[in-house]
Formats: sequence, structure tokens, C-alpha cells
Amino acid sequence: MSISGSVDTKIHSLSEWLVAQGLEGAGKEQLLDGYCDRLIDMGVPLMRFHAAQSALHPVYGGTGYSWYKDKGGDYQTFEYSEIPSEAWRQSPLFALLEEDVDEIHERLVNQNEASRFPFLNELREIGATDYYATGISFDVPTHSAPRDAKKPVDGVLMSWTSNALRGFADEDMAVIKAVMPHLGLALKSASNARVSHDLMRVYLGRDAGQRVLSGEIRRGSLQKIDAVIWNFDLEGFTTLSEELPGPDIIDMLNDYLSVAVDVVHDCEGSILKFMGDGVMAMFDVGDIDADAKAALAAAAQLHTGITELNAQRVQAGLPVVNYTLALHAGEILYGNIGADSRLDLTVVGPAVNQTARIAGMHRSLGQRILVSDNVAKAAQDTSHELVSVGRYMLRGVPEPKELFTVLYQAG
Repeated sequence: MSISGSVDTKIHSLSEWLVAQGLEGAGKEQLLDGYCDRLIDMGVPLMRFHAAQSALHPVYGGTGYSWYKDKGGDYQTFEYSEIPSEAWRQSPLFALLEEDVDEIHERLVNQNEASRFPFLNELREIGATDYYATGISFDVPTHSAPRDAKKPVDGVLMSWTSNALRGFADEDMAVIKAVMPHLGLALKSASNARVSHDLMRVYLGRDAGQRVLSGEIRRGSLQKIDAVIWNFDLEGFTTLSEELPGPDIIDMLNDYLSVAVDVVHDCEGSILKFMGDGVMAMFDVGDIDADAKAALAAAAQLHTGITELNAQRVQAGLPVVNYTLALHAGEILYGNIGADSRLDLTVVGPAVNQTARIAGMHRSLGQRILVSDNVAKAAQDTSHELVSVGRYMLRGVPEPKELFTVLYQAG
């Protein structure tokens, strides 16, 4: 098929734009919205565009982006599933992989029989006339084995739908196919950036992940900040872990840690690290007064969340544990510590050590929550009821510290 000069101009213009978007680090939504809009401006009768990719993410297994003319795009996520859903098995994109074909092109008008793909029949009912689907692999191409539709594919599956009476003309298909490598490369750039952001956020925490991606990666780079340190620990978990099967232990640990992490994030705190069955978090939301109030708000939400979780687990016949929480405020060093081959973006300093000392007082004082006088003074006008439990000498601390607990109303 020969390409006219006007088509060649369109291909060149769209290819250059896609390369520029990839170099500039455009996000997936911005990239695909712009791509579809430009196809429309070039006279390609595009009604719908869809892109589907597997995802390297701890929560969902795939993503989709559906664009409709005059409506814009919609980003979707799909849960992990060992068994493909019936809707996926009956889709043209699944057929690309299952049948190991390069493309599917189906006219949706002037056909006496329904399409073998239920979704294409649905598209026809809303005016679609032409459908084209193909994929781009990001893997090194091999011909030793066919593609497996049940396994994640490193690449992108795409489809274009038209509602023009004639469907896609040869010139339209020429543009779509010619710029596909440029679209694939730009999508790969956008996907890699999203994966990096998601994994950094999940494994390092929201603040630490952003700092690493921003270039804060040199060993020894430290920043002095005033913040509240928040030490959460499960009480009685060690004993239970010796009695329960491994999978039950993991499920229980995830239940409780999910509550702790969610309340920290809800109150704008940052998870610093998991320590066995415990969590160290930091609240650095503004001045130290704001940090203290945020940490106490998180403590209140934690109390409610653990109470509700324990009630649910008891009702389900599952074992329960309780928790302890220590809060202390002061100057900390926040930065990269470790070796050249393995770094940790974490906190050190006297305030961190004193928080650990306070956490060691829970059993002797019989209090679930312990708050240092530093936090109590910083949050003087807090609505939380702080009750003094006395002054104590902490190991390695020259002056006695007054400790407080928080009184919560029953129910």
C-alpha cells in the first residue's frame, strides 16, 4: 500500500510528537489523551481507543485506559487473578494472545452474523463500524514458544474503534500502524516511570520514595528536622506466632499492620520501616505543634481501628492481639545510611533512641499508649485527653521524662 504525501506528513508529525512526549516524561493519561486528540485532528474517525497492560504492583495485576470521543479517557485497574475472567477470555485482546496472532481487524457493519466477540457486538449497538486490535511487546522477540494469554505480558495491547460509515480507510490504518513503534516506546517510558513511582512508594514509603526519585541517593546525605516519632508494636504476637500456622500468622499480621499504615497515611505521616510486628513512623507535617497534633490524631484513629478489627476477628473466630504505641518529639537526622551497595533512607538520633526507651516502659507502667512530655507540650490545646503517669529516668537520658497516656471514652 502506497502512502500519499499528506499521510506521510501526518505520520511524521505524530511520530515526532510521541517521541517528544516520551523524552519529556509524559504520564500515560496525558500521552494517550493527546495521541487520540491528534488522530481526530488528522481526520482519523476514531470513536474509541483502549490500551491494556500488565502491572508490576502489589495490589492490582493490570491496567487499562479507555478513551471515547467527546468523553475523554478513563484509567482502570484490574485485580490479580489466577484464572482469567469470562469477560477477558471472550475479548479480542485475549484472542491476540491465545491464538498467537498479530492483529484482529473486524468490520462491524454489513455483517449477517454476530461477532464471535460479545464486546464487539456491544460496540456495534452504540454505532461502531470498524474495530482493529494489535499489540506491542517490550520483551526481546523470540519464536521458540507461542504467547500465553494466562501469563502477564510485558507490553501493551491496543484497540481502535471507528463509528464512521466507511470505518477506517487505508490512509487511517497507515497512520495508526506507522506510528505504533513510537507510541509503544512512549508508553514504555510512561509505564516505567509509573512502576518506579509505585514501587518506591510501596517499599520505601511516600516521602522516602519521592526523595529517592528526586535524586536524594548519596550515602551520608542527612537533614536535621523536628518531628514526632511514632512506634507501634503488637502485644502478644510473638506468643501467637509460635502457636498458629504460618499462613494464619501472615494474614493476621497484614490485618493489623494495614490498620496502622492506613491511619498514619490518613494523618499525613510517613512510614519509615517495619520492624517485625511493629512500625516506626514519622510525622513532619509542619511545625512541631502540627506534628504532635497529627500524631495524636493518628493514635486516636489507631485505637478505633484496632478495636473494630478485633471485634471483626472475634466474630469470625480468629485470634486477636492488642498493641502498644509510643510517641516522642525532637530533632532527628533523616537521610541515607548504610553501605554503597545497600542504603536505607531512615532516621537516627537521640529522639529516635528515646522513643525506643519509652516503648520499653509499656509493660511496667501498664499503659497501652505512652506520650512524652515533648509531645504533650507541643500539643497543649489538643482535644485529646492526656493523663500523666509520672516522671521516669530513661536509660541514656540525663533528665527525667514525664510520660502521659491518652484517655479514650469506651465505645
